Amino acid sequence: MRPSTLGELKRSGYIPRSVKEEIRQNLISKLKKGEEAFPGILGYEDSVIPDTERALLSRHNILFLGLRGQAKTRMARQMTELLDEYIPVVDGSEINDDPMHPTSSHAKSLIAEKGEDTPIHWLHRSERYGEKLATPDVSVADLIGDIDPVKAANLRLSFADERVIHYGIIPRSNRGIFVINELPDLQARIQVALFNILQEGDIQIRGFKLRMPLDILFVFTANPEDYTNRGSIVTPLKDRIESQILTHYPKSVETALAITKQEASIHPEQQKKVEVSDLVKRLIEQVSFEARNSEFVDQKSGVSARLTIAAFENAVSAAERRAIINKEKKTQVWMSDLSGIIPSVTGKIELVYEGEQEGPYQVSFNLLERAIRTLFAQNFPSPDGPKKRKVKGQQAKPADNPFRSIISWFDLGNSLDMLFNTKDSEKTLALYKVDGLHALAKKQFPSAPEAELALMMEFILHGLASHSLISKKVLDAGIEFKDLMGSMLDMKGDGGDYQEDEDQDF
Repeated sequence: MRPSTLGELKRSGYIPRSVKEEIRQNLISKLKKGEEAFPGILGYEDSVIPDTERALLSRHNILFLGLRGQAKTRMARQMTELLDEYIPVVDGSEINDDPMHPTSSHAKSLIAEKGEDTPIHWLHRSERYGEKLATPDVSVADLIGDIDPVKAANLRLSFADERVIHYGIIPRSNRGIFVINELPDLQARIQVALFNILQEGDIQIRGFKLRMPLDILFVFTANPEDYTNRGSIVTPLKDRIESQILTHYPKSVETALAITKQEASIHPEQQKKVEVSDLVKRLIEQVSFEARNSEFVDQKSGVSARLTIAAFENAVSAAERRAIINKEKKTQVWMSDLSGIIPSVTGKIELVYEGEQEGPYQVSFNLLERAIRTLFAQNFPSPDGPKKRKVKGQQAKPADNPFRSIISWFDLGNSLDMLFNTKDSEKTLALYKVDGLHALAKKQFPSAPEAELALMMEFILHGLASHSLISKKVLDAGIEFKDLMGSMLDMKGDGGDYQEDEDQDF
Protein backbone atom coordinates (compact mmCIF):
# COMPACT_ATOMS: atom_id res chain seq x y z
CA MET A 1 0.00 0.00 0.00
CA ARG A 2 1.33 3.42 -0.96
CA PRO A 3 2.08 6.03 1.73
CA SER A 4 -0.75 8.53 2.20
CA THR A 5 1.05 11.14 4.29
CA LEU A 6 4.39 12.92 4.17
CA GLY A 7 5.58 11.05 7.29
CA GLU A 8 4.76 7.66 5.80
CA LEU A 9 6.50 8.68 2.58
CA LYS A 10 9.70 9.59 4.43
CA ARG A 11 9.68 6.35 6.42
CA SER A 12 9.18 4.30 3.23
CA GLY A 13 12.63 5.40 2.06
CA TYR A 14 11.30 7.18 -1.01
CA ILE A 15 14.00 9.11 -2.89
CA PRO A 16 12.72 11.61 -5.47
CA ARG A 17 14.40 11.96 -8.85
CA SER A 18 13.95 14.36 -11.74
CA VAL A 19 11.77 13.63 -14.77
CA LYS A 20 14.78 13.34 -17.06
CA GLU A 21 16.51 11.01 -14.61
CA GLU A 22 13.34 8.88 -14.38
CA ILE A 23 13.19 8.59 -18.15
CA ARG A 24 16.90 7.88 -18.39
CA GLN A 25 16.84 5.04 -15.85
CA ASN A 26 13.65 3.48 -17.23
CA LEU A 27 15.04 3.66 -20.76
CA ILE A 28 18.25 1.97 -19.62
CA SER A 29 16.14 -0.77 -18.07
CA LYS A 30 14.22 -1.31 -21.34
CA LEU A 31 17.42 -1.36 -23.39
CA LYS A 32 18.97 -3.98 -21.09
CA LYS A 33 15.87 -6.16 -21.42
CA GLY A 34 15.75 -5.73 -25.20
CA GLU A 35 12.32 -4.09 -25.01
CA GLU A 36 11.11 -1.50 -27.51
CA ALA A 37 11.04 2.04 -26.13
CA PHE A 38 8.73 3.21 -28.90
CA PRO A 39 6.50 0.30 -29.97
CA GLY A 40 4.43 0.83 -33.10
CA ILE A 41 6.79 3.44 -34.56
CA LEU A 42 7.81 1.87 -37.86
CA GLY A 43 10.65 2.85 -40.18
CA TYR A 44 12.64 4.71 -37.52
CA GLU A 45 14.48 1.72 -36.06
CA ASP A 46 17.87 2.76 -37.43
CA SER A 47 17.46 6.53 -37.50
CA VAL A 48 15.02 8.55 -35.40
CA ILE A 49 14.59 6.11 -32.51
CA PRO A 50 18.34 5.72 -31.79
CA ASP A 51 18.73 9.52 -32.01
CA THR A 52 15.86 9.98 -29.57
CA GLU A 53 17.20 7.38 -27.15
CA ARG A 54 20.60 9.07 -27.17
CA ALA A 55 18.96 12.43 -26.42
CA LEU A 56 16.96 10.97 -23.53
CA LEU A 57 20.03 9.27 -22.10
CA SER A 58 21.74 12.69 -22.24
CA ARG A 59 18.71 14.22 -20.44
CA HIS A 60 18.15 16.66 -23.28
CA ASN A 61 15.13 18.68 -24.34
CA ILE A 62 14.23 17.65 -27.89
CA LEU A 63 13.13 19.28 -31.14
CA PHE A 64 11.62 16.92 -33.73
CA LEU A 65 12.07 18.55 -37.13
CA GLY A 66 10.24 17.06 -40.09
CA LEU A 67 7.36 17.27 -42.56
CA ARG A 68 3.76 16.56 -41.67
CA GLY A 69 2.66 13.02 -40.93
CA GLN A 70 6.04 11.79 -39.69
CA ALA A 71 4.91 10.62 -36.22
CA LYS A 72 6.59 13.51 -34.37
CA THR A 73 3.79 14.01 -31.83
CA ARG A 74 3.25 10.27 -31.50
CA MET A 75 6.88 9.83 -30.51
CA ALA A 76 6.49 12.51 -27.84
CA ARG A 77 3.31 10.99 -26.43
CA GLN A 78 4.93 7.59 -26.12
CA MET A 79 7.62 9.03 -23.86
CA THR A 80 5.12 8.90 -20.98
CA GLU A 81 5.67 5.12 -20.95
CA LEU A 82 9.24 5.82 -19.83
CA LEU A 83 8.02 7.62 -16.70
CA ASP A 84 7.53 5.89 -13.34
CA GLU A 85 4.01 4.51 -13.10
CA TYR A 86 3.15 6.70 -10.06
CA ILE A 87 4.83 9.56 -8.23
CA PRO A 88 3.78 11.26 -4.95
CA VAL A 89 2.60 14.89 -5.03
CA VAL A 90 1.32 17.20 -2.32
CA ASP A 91 -2.46 16.84 -2.26
CA GLY A 92 -4.23 19.78 -3.91
CA SER A 93 -1.10 21.14 -5.58
CA GLU A 94 -1.68 22.78 -8.96
CA ILE A 95 1.90 22.18 -10.08
CA ASN A 96 2.44 18.64 -8.81
CA ASP A 97 4.72 19.65 -5.93
CA ASP A 98 7.26 17.11 -4.78
CA PRO A 99 6.46 16.50 -1.05
CA MET A 100 10.19 16.40 -0.30
CA HIS A 101 10.92 19.67 -2.14
CA PRO A 102 7.78 21.84 -2.24
CA THR A 103 7.78 24.80 -4.63
CA SER A 104 4.35 26.51 -4.60
CA SER A 105 3.02 28.62 -1.76
CA HIS A 106 0.13 26.15 -1.36
CA ALA A 107 2.46 23.20 -0.76
CA LYS A 108 4.77 25.12 1.53
CA SER A 109 1.87 26.42 3.62
CA LEU A 110 0.22 22.99 3.85
CA ILE A 111 3.43 21.29 4.96
CA ALA A 112 4.13 24.06 7.47
CA GLU A 113 0.63 23.59 8.89
CA LYS A 114 0.34 19.78 8.97
CA GLY A 115 3.93 18.62 8.96
CA GLU A 116 4.24 14.87 8.54
CA ASP A 117 0.45 14.55 8.37
CA THR A 118 0.43 16.40 5.04
CA PRO A 119 -1.77 14.32 2.68
CA ILE A 120 -0.10 12.78 -0.35
CA HIS A 121 -1.68 12.10 -3.73
CA TRP A 122 -0.21 9.56 -6.17
CA LEU A 123 -0.13 10.79 -9.75
CA HIS A 124 -0.23 8.31 -12.64
CA ARG A 125 2.17 8.81 -15.53
CA SER A 126 -0.73 9.33 -17.97
CA GLU A 127 -1.52 12.56 -16.07
CA ARG A 128 2.04 13.85 -16.39
CA TYR A 129 1.77 14.97 -19.99
CA GLY A 130 0.91 18.40 -21.35
CA GLU A 131 0.57 19.44 -24.98
CA LYS A 132 -0.10 22.72 -26.75
CA LEU A 133 -0.50 23.43 -30.44
CA ALA A 134 1.31 26.66 -31.19
CA THR A 135 -0.99 29.17 -32.85
CA PRO A 136 -0.60 32.94 -33.28
CA ASP A 137 -3.18 33.60 -30.56
CA VAL A 138 -1.30 31.69 -27.83
CA SER A 139 -0.37 34.09 -25.02
CA VAL A 140 2.16 34.13 -22.22
CA ALA A 141 -0.77 33.73 -19.82
CA ASP A 142 -1.76 30.47 -21.55
CA LEU A 143 1.73 29.01 -21.21
CA ILE A 144 3.13 30.57 -18.04
CA GLY A 145 0.22 32.04 -16.09
CA ASP A 146 -1.44 35.29 -14.99
CA ILE A 147 -3.06 37.00 -12.03
CA ASP A 148 -6.58 35.72 -11.40
CA PRO A 149 -8.79 38.61 -10.17
CA VAL A 150 -11.66 36.23 -9.41
CA LYS A 151 -9.46 34.19 -7.09
CA ALA A 152 -8.22 37.38 -5.44
CA ALA A 153 -11.79 38.56 -4.82
CA ASN A 154 -13.09 35.20 -3.55
CA LEU A 155 -10.15 34.68 -1.17
CA ARG A 156 -10.00 38.40 -0.24
CA LEU A 157 -6.35 38.56 -1.23
CA SER A 158 -4.20 41.46 -2.37
CA PHE A 159 -2.77 41.34 -5.87
CA ALA A 160 0.62 41.35 -4.15
CA ASP A 161 -0.13 37.88 -2.69
CA GLU A 162 1.39 34.99 -4.61
CA ARG A 163 -1.76 32.96 -4.09
CA VAL A 164 -3.65 35.05 -6.67
CA ILE A 165 -1.57 33.56 -9.48
CA HIS A 166 -3.28 31.24 -11.94
CA TYR A 167 -0.61 28.94 -13.34
CA GLY A 168 -0.41 28.26 -17.07
CA ILE A 169 -0.09 24.92 -18.78
CA ILE A 170 3.71 24.72 -18.43
CA PRO A 171 3.87 25.05 -14.61
CA ARG A 172 0.93 22.63 -14.41
CA SER A 173 3.07 20.14 -16.33
CA ASN A 174 5.76 20.26 -13.65
CA ARG A 175 7.38 16.86 -13.06
CA GLY A 176 6.16 15.67 -16.43
CA ILE A 177 6.53 16.02 -20.21
CA PHE A 178 5.39 19.12 -22.05
CA VAL A 179 5.06 19.29 -25.85
CA ILE A 180 4.68 22.34 -28.06
CA ASN A 181 3.64 21.37 -31.58
CA GLU A 182 4.53 23.55 -34.60
CA LEU A 183 6.91 25.72 -32.58
CA PRO A 184 7.64 28.24 -35.41
CA ASP A 185 3.97 29.27 -35.35
CA LEU A 186 4.48 30.64 -31.84
CA GLN A 187 5.04 34.39 -31.93
CA ALA A 188 8.64 35.44 -31.29
CA ARG A 189 7.74 37.37 -28.13
CA ILE A 190 6.07 34.23 -26.74
CA GLN A 191 9.11 32.13 -27.58
CA VAL A 192 11.25 34.60 -25.61
CA ALA A 193 9.16 33.82 -22.52
CA LEU A 194 10.47 30.25 -22.65
CA PHE A 195 14.15 31.20 -22.35
CA ASN A 196 14.46 31.19 -18.59
CA ILE A 197 12.17 28.20 -18.13
CA LEU A 198 14.46 26.09 -20.29
CA GLN A 199 17.73 27.34 -18.83
CA GLU A 200 17.38 28.86 -15.35
CA GLY A 201 13.97 27.74 -14.14
CA ASP A 202 12.72 31.28 -13.46
CA ILE A 203 9.22 32.40 -14.39
CA GLN A 204 7.77 35.88 -14.10
CA ILE A 205 4.05 36.54 -13.91
CA ARG A 206 2.76 40.12 -13.84
CA GLY A 207 5.63 41.36 -11.73
CA PHE A 208 5.93 38.23 -9.58
CA LYS A 209 9.44 36.93 -10.07
CA LEU A 210 9.25 33.40 -8.80
CA ARG A 211 12.18 31.09 -8.47
CA MET A 212 10.48 27.88 -9.57
CA PRO A 213 12.88 25.12 -10.60
CA LEU A 214 10.34 23.45 -12.86
CA ASP A 215 11.15 19.82 -13.54
CA ILE A 216 9.99 19.25 -17.13
CA LEU A 217 11.14 17.41 -20.23
CA PHE A 218 10.35 19.73 -23.12
CA VAL A 219 9.64 18.27 -26.56
CA PHE A 220 9.06 20.58 -29.52
CA THR A 221 7.94 19.73 -33.04
CA ALA A 222 8.41 21.83 -36.17
CA ASN A 223 8.00 21.61 -39.92
CA PRO A 224 10.93 22.97 -41.99
CA GLU A 225 8.38 24.71 -44.22
CA ASP A 226 7.33 26.85 -41.26
CA TYR A 227 10.71 28.54 -41.15
CA THR A 228 9.91 30.46 -44.33
CA ASN A 229 6.14 30.48 -44.63
CA ARG A 230 4.83 31.31 -41.19
CA GLY A 231 7.67 32.08 -38.81
CA SER A 232 10.85 30.75 -37.33
CA ILE A 233 12.37 29.52 -34.11
CA VAL A 234 14.25 32.39 -32.53
CA THR A 235 17.94 31.59 -32.30
CA PRO A 236 18.38 31.85 -28.49
CA LEU A 237 15.49 29.41 -27.98
CA LYS A 238 16.84 26.97 -30.54
CA ASP A 239 20.21 27.20 -28.81
CA ARG A 240 18.60 26.09 -25.53
CA ILE A 241 17.08 22.94 -27.08
CA GLU A 242 19.91 20.47 -26.76
CA SER A 243 18.95 17.85 -29.40
CA GLN A 244 17.39 18.44 -32.81
CA ILE A 245 16.23 15.21 -34.44
CA LEU A 246 15.29 14.97 -38.12
CA THR A 247 12.31 12.74 -38.98
CA HIS A 248 11.52 11.29 -42.40
CA TYR A 249 8.96 9.40 -44.46
CA PRO A 250 9.13 5.60 -44.95
CA LYS A 251 12.14 4.73 -47.06
CA SER A 252 10.65 1.53 -48.49
CA VAL A 253 7.25 0.34 -49.67
CA GLU A 254 7.48 -2.54 -47.18
CA THR A 255 7.66 -0.11 -44.26
CA ALA A 256 4.84 1.97 -45.72
CA LEU A 257 2.69 -1.16 -46.06
CA ALA A 258 3.28 -2.04 -42.41
CA ILE A 259 2.33 1.48 -41.29
CA THR A 260 -0.91 1.46 -43.30
CA LYS A 261 -1.81 -2.00 -42.01
CA GLN A 262 -1.26 -0.82 -38.46
CA GLU A 263 -3.07 2.50 -38.75
CA ALA A 264 -5.95 1.91 -41.20
CA SER A 265 -9.34 1.61 -39.53
CA ILE A 266 -11.22 -1.14 -41.36
CA HIS A 267 -14.65 -2.08 -40.01
CA PRO A 268 -15.01 -5.77 -39.00
CA GLU A 269 -17.83 -6.16 -41.53
CA GLN A 270 -15.53 -4.88 -44.26
CA GLN A 271 -12.80 -7.30 -43.23
CA LYS A 272 -15.22 -10.22 -43.68
CA LYS A 273 -16.65 -8.99 -46.98
CA VAL A 274 -13.69 -7.45 -48.84
CA GLU A 275 -10.39 -9.06 -49.86
CA VAL A 276 -7.48 -6.76 -50.69
CA SER A 277 -4.65 -8.21 -52.75
CA ASP A 278 -1.02 -7.39 -52.18
CA LEU A 279 -0.95 -5.71 -55.59
CA VAL A 280 -3.68 -3.23 -54.64
CA LYS A 281 -2.00 -2.47 -51.33
CA ARG A 282 1.27 -1.73 -53.08
CA LEU A 283 -0.44 0.41 -55.70
CA ILE A 284 -1.95 2.60 -53.01
CA GLU A 285 1.41 2.99 -51.25
CA GLN A 286 3.09 3.78 -54.55
CA VAL A 287 0.76 6.76 -55.02
CA SER A 288 2.45 8.44 -52.04
CA PHE A 289 5.93 7.65 -53.35
CA GLU A 290 4.98 9.11 -56.74
CA ALA A 291 3.58 12.23 -55.06
CA ARG A 292 6.80 12.75 -53.11
CA ASN A 293 8.68 12.86 -56.41
CA SER A 294 6.17 14.81 -58.48
CA GLU A 295 7.06 18.27 -59.72
CA PHE A 296 3.39 19.21 -59.43
CA VAL A 297 3.36 18.57 -55.66
CA ASP A 298 4.96 20.98 -53.19
CA GLN A 299 7.78 18.91 -51.70
CA LYS A 300 8.34 21.40 -48.88
CA SER A 301 4.87 20.64 -47.57
CA GLY A 302 5.34 16.89 -47.76
CA VAL A 303 2.94 14.01 -48.38
CA SER A 304 1.67 12.54 -45.15
CA ALA A 305 1.29 8.83 -44.45
CA ARG A 306 -2.34 9.76 -43.76
CA LEU A 307 -2.83 9.88 -47.54
CA THR A 308 -2.32 6.15 -48.01
CA ILE A 309 -4.21 5.29 -44.82
CA ALA A 310 -7.27 7.22 -46.00
CA ALA A 311 -6.88 5.92 -49.56
CA PHE A 312 -6.76 2.32 -48.35
CA GLU A 313 -9.91 2.83 -46.28
CA ASN A 314 -11.69 4.39 -49.27
CA ALA A 315 -10.65 1.56 -51.59
CA VAL A 316 -12.12 -1.00 -49.21
CA SER A 317 -15.29 1.05 -48.84
CA ALA A 318 -15.63 1.37 -52.63
CA ALA A 319 -15.55 -2.43 -52.93
CA GLU A 320 -17.96 -2.83 -50.02
CA ARG A 321 -20.44 -0.35 -51.55
CA ARG A 322 -20.38 -2.23 -54.86
CA ALA A 323 -20.90 -5.56 -53.10
CA ILE A 324 -23.87 -4.17 -51.14
CA ILE A 325 -25.48 -2.80 -54.30
CA ASN A 326 -25.00 -6.14 -56.09
CA LYS A 327 -26.02 -8.17 -53.02
CA GLU A 328 -22.71 -10.03 -53.03
CA LYS A 329 -21.50 -11.64 -49.83
CA LYS A 330 -17.81 -11.36 -50.71
CA THR A 331 -15.76 -9.35 -53.15
CA GLN A 332 -12.28 -7.96 -53.70
CA VAL A 333 -10.88 -4.53 -54.43
CA TRP A 334 -10.66 -4.29 -58.22
CA MET A 335 -8.56 -1.82 -60.17
CA SER A 336 -11.71 0.10 -61.07
CA ASP A 337 -12.40 0.59 -57.36
CA LEU A 338 -9.22 2.67 -57.10
CA SER A 339 -11.06 5.58 -58.68
CA GLY A 340 -12.59 5.88 -55.22
CA ILE A 341 -9.26 6.83 -53.64
CA ILE A 342 -8.99 10.11 -55.57
CA PRO A 343 -10.84 12.14 -52.86
CA SER A 344 -8.31 10.82 -50.35
CA VAL A 345 -5.46 12.17 -52.46
CA THR A 346 -6.77 15.58 -53.52
CA GLY A 347 -7.08 16.89 -49.97
CA LYS A 348 -3.66 15.69 -48.84
CA ILE A 349 -1.32 17.16 -51.43
CA GLU A 350 -0.23 20.78 -51.69
CA LEU A 351 0.30 21.80 -55.31
CA VAL A 352 2.84 24.16 -56.81
CA TYR A 353 1.74 26.66 -59.46
CA GLU A 354 1.96 24.17 -62.33
CA GLY A 355 -0.08 21.67 -60.31
CA GLU A 356 -2.75 24.28 -59.63
CA GLN A 357 -3.04 24.82 -63.37
CA GLU A 358 -3.63 21.10 -63.87
CA GLY A 359 -6.06 20.93 -60.97
CA PRO A 360 -5.98 18.64 -57.90
CA TYR A 361 -8.21 15.99 -59.49
CA GLN A 362 -6.07 15.68 -62.61
CA VAL A 363 -2.84 15.59 -60.60
CA SER A 364 -4.27 12.91 -58.27
CA PHE A 365 -5.45 10.85 -61.23
CA ASN A 366 -2.03 11.14 -62.86
CA LEU A 367 -0.31 10.04 -59.63
CA LEU A 368 -2.45 6.91 -59.65
CA GLU A 369 -1.52 6.29 -63.29
CA ARG A 370 2.16 6.69 -62.53
CA ALA A 371 1.82 4.22 -59.64
CA ILE A 372 0.19 1.73 -62.02
CA ARG A 373 3.02 2.22 -64.52
CA THR A 374 5.65 1.64 -61.82
CA LEU A 375 4.01 -1.53 -60.48
CA PHE A 376 3.36 -2.81 -63.99
CA ALA A 377 7.09 -2.67 -64.75
CA GLN A 378 7.77 -4.69 -61.60
CA ASN A 379 5.32 -7.47 -62.47
CA PHE A 380 5.32 -7.74 -66.27
CA PRO A 381 7.78 -7.42 -69.16
CA SER A 382 8.29 -3.84 -70.28
CA PRO A 383 5.94 -2.90 -73.13
CA ASP A 384 8.64 -0.50 -74.33
CA GLY A 385 11.06 -3.34 -75.11
CA PRO A 386 10.07 -3.90 -78.76
CA LYS A 387 9.98 -0.14 -79.37
CA LYS A 388 13.55 0.27 -78.14
CA ARG A 389 14.89 -2.46 -80.40
CA LYS A 390 13.38 -0.75 -83.43
CA VAL A 391 15.20 2.44 -82.57
CA LYS A 392 18.48 0.53 -82.74
CA GLY A 393 17.63 -0.67 -86.24
CA GLN A 394 16.52 -4.16 -85.24
CA GLN A 395 13.11 -5.27 -86.45
CA ALA A 396 11.16 -6.72 -83.51
CA LYS A 397 9.43 -10.02 -84.19
CA PRO A 398 5.74 -10.28 -83.29
CA ALA A 399 6.51 -13.04 -80.80
CA ASP A 400 8.82 -10.67 -78.92
CA ASN A 401 5.84 -8.68 -77.68
CA PRO A 402 3.85 -10.61 -75.04
CA PHE A 403 1.06 -8.04 -75.29
CA ARG A 404 0.64 -8.32 -79.07
CA SER A 405 -2.55 -10.42 -79.03
CA ILE A 406 -4.18 -8.15 -76.44
CA ILE A 407 -3.38 -4.98 -78.37
CA SER A 408 -4.47 -6.59 -81.64
CA TRP A 409 -7.84 -7.47 -80.13
CA PHE A 410 -8.47 -3.80 -79.47
CA ASP A 411 -7.02 -2.81 -82.86
CA LEU A 412 -9.78 -4.88 -84.51
CA GLY A 413 -12.31 -2.39 -83.15
CA ASN A 414 -13.23 -4.23 -79.97
CA SER A 415 -13.74 -2.33 -76.73
CA LEU A 416 -14.27 -3.25 -73.08
CA ASP A 417 -16.47 -1.37 -70.62
CA MET A 418 -15.70 -1.94 -66.94
CA LEU A 419 -18.58 -0.33 -65.06
CA PHE A 420 -17.87 0.60 -61.46
CA ASN A 421 -20.89 -1.30 -60.09
CA THR A 422 -20.50 -4.46 -62.19
CA LYS A 423 -20.81 -7.79 -60.37
CA ASP A 424 -17.59 -9.72 -59.88
CA SER A 425 -18.77 -12.61 -62.08
CA GLU A 426 -19.77 -10.30 -64.94
CA LYS A 427 -16.49 -8.39 -64.73
CA THR A 428 -14.51 -11.63 -64.88
CA LEU A 429 -16.45 -12.85 -67.93
CA ALA A 430 -15.84 -9.54 -69.69
CA LEU A 431 -12.09 -9.79 -69.07
CA TYR A 432 -11.96 -13.31 -70.54
CA LYS A 433 -13.26 -11.91 -73.85
CA VAL A 434 -9.95 -10.13 -74.51
CA ASP A 435 -7.63 -12.37 -76.52
CA GLY A 436 -4.45 -13.36 -74.73
CA LEU A 437 -5.31 -11.57 -71.51
CA HIS A 438 -5.90 -14.65 -69.35
CA ALA A 439 -2.94 -16.49 -70.88
CA LEU A 440 -0.52 -13.68 -70.06
CA ALA A 441 -1.79 -13.31 -66.48
CA LYS A 442 -1.59 -17.10 -65.97
CA LYS A 443 1.94 -17.19 -67.37
CA GLN A 444 3.17 -14.48 -65.00
CA PHE A 445 1.26 -15.75 -61.95
CA PRO A 446 0.69 -19.51 -62.45
CA SER A 447 -0.25 -20.20 -58.83
CA ALA A 448 -2.62 -17.26 -58.33
CA PRO A 449 -6.23 -18.14 -57.41
CA GLU A 450 -8.91 -17.30 -59.98
CA ALA A 451 -10.12 -14.12 -58.27
CA GLU A 452 -6.62 -12.67 -58.07
CA LEU A 453 -5.91 -13.80 -61.63
CA ALA A 454 -8.92 -11.82 -62.81
CA LEU A 455 -7.57 -8.79 -60.95
CA MET A 456 -4.22 -9.23 -62.72
CA MET A 457 -6.05 -9.34 -66.06
CA GLU A 458 -7.65 -6.01 -65.28
CA PHE A 459 -4.29 -4.67 -64.09
CA ILE A 460 -2.70 -5.59 -67.43
CA LEU A 461 -5.22 -3.38 -69.26
CA HIS A 462 -4.48 -0.45 -66.95
CA GLY A 463 -0.75 -1.05 -67.38
CA LEU A 464 -0.98 -1.06 -71.18
CA ALA A 465 -3.04 2.14 -71.05
CA SER A 466 -0.39 3.76 -68.83
CA HIS A 467 2.12 3.02 -71.62
CA SER A 468 -0.26 4.47 -74.25
CA LEU A 469 -0.61 1.11 -76.04
CA ILE A 470 -4.39 1.10 -75.64
CA SER A 471 -6.84 3.84 -74.73
CA LYS A 472 -8.50 4.24 -71.35
CA LYS A 473 -11.37 6.63 -70.71
CA VAL A 474 -12.63 7.21 -67.18
CA LEU A 475 -16.33 7.99 -67.44
CA ASP A 476 -18.90 8.72 -64.75
CA ALA A 477 -20.18 5.14 -64.68
CA GLY A 478 -16.97 3.24 -65.35
CA ILE A 479 -13.85 2.79 -67.44
CA GLU A 480 -13.73 2.10 -71.17
CA PHE A 481 -10.77 0.42 -72.88
CA LYS A 482 -10.35 0.50 -76.67
CA ASP A 483 -7.69 0.89 -79.35
CA LEU A 484 -5.63 4.06 -79.15
CA MET A 485 -6.17 5.27 -82.73
CA GLY A 486 -9.92 4.74 -82.65
CA SER A 487 -10.10 6.63 -79.39
CA MET A 488 -8.24 9.58 -80.88
CA LEU A 489 -10.60 9.68 -83.87
CA ASP A 490 -13.62 9.54 -81.56
CA MET A 491 -12.22 12.36 -79.50
CA LYS A 492 -11.89 14.53 -82.62
CA GLY A 493 -15.32 13.54 -83.85
CA ASP A 494 -17.63 13.98 -80.86
CA GLY A 495 -15.70 16.20 -78.48
CA GLY A 496 -17.23 14.33 -75.53
CA ASP A 497 -16.18 14.95 -71.93
CA TYR A 498 -14.06 12.19 -70.48
CA GLN A 499 -10.73 11.55 -68.82
CA GLU A 500 -8.19 10.27 -71.37
CA ASP A 501 -5.21 8.47 -69.95
CA GLU A 502 -1.99 9.74 -71.45
CA ASP A 503 1.61 8.91 -70.66
CA GLN A 504 2.41 12.21 -69.03
CA ASP A 505 5.63 13.34 -67.43
CA PHE A 506 5.01 15.47 -64.39
